[in-house]
Amino acid sequence: MDEFVPNREDAYNLLRKYIKNESLIHHALAVEAVMRHFAELFNEDKEKWGIIGLLHDLDYEMFPHEHCKKVKEILKENNYPDDYINAIVSHGWKICSSVEPTEKMEKVLYSIDELTGLITATALMRPSKSVLDLEVKSVKKKWKQKGFAAGVNRDIIKEGAEMLGMDLNQVIDETIKGMCNVADKIGLKGNL
Repeated sequence: MDEFVPNREDAYNLLRKYIKNESLIHHALAVEAVMRHFAELFNEDKEKWGIIGLLHDLDYEMFPHEHCKKVKEILKENNYPDDYINAIVSHGWKICSSVEPTEKMEKVLYSIDELTGLITATALMRPSKSVLDLEVKSVKKKWKQKGFAAGVNRDIIKEGAEMLGMDLNQVIDETIKGMCNVADKIGLKGNL
């Protein structure tokens, strides 16, 4: 039997089956776009990286106390390959998973998941309410304000950038670029 190769349409339908909250859908689309952007940067499989980004929080809404555990079961039932599952489970490393990100794709997801939240919050505070005119320095300014987007774990973002061997500013810049690709779909086109 041939191994099942997930496609974006199936992944999106699966996402919609488990996630109803539009903010979580926007987050999934943002992470998908950033994963696709990084895949292009690293000359990797954009479709695969995008699907992993899209599905990374699949279990979060219905099973918040089993986050990164229930998703493994759901994806296995849907015949997803082990490397997709492992990448998704590893994004919760040190929070809700003991699976360490070791592959480049896993390290990117680990780094940018929390970061997309910080960028979203920063963009929404701007007069334009847009990610399209957002600069790294604005994100870094908000980064230093511990009370701002307090739920965002900045240590994970920093650690992820170090794992990737990338400068934090570069990771922020590339994440913004990825999010700009879907600004209209994630509610961050603003009034530009």
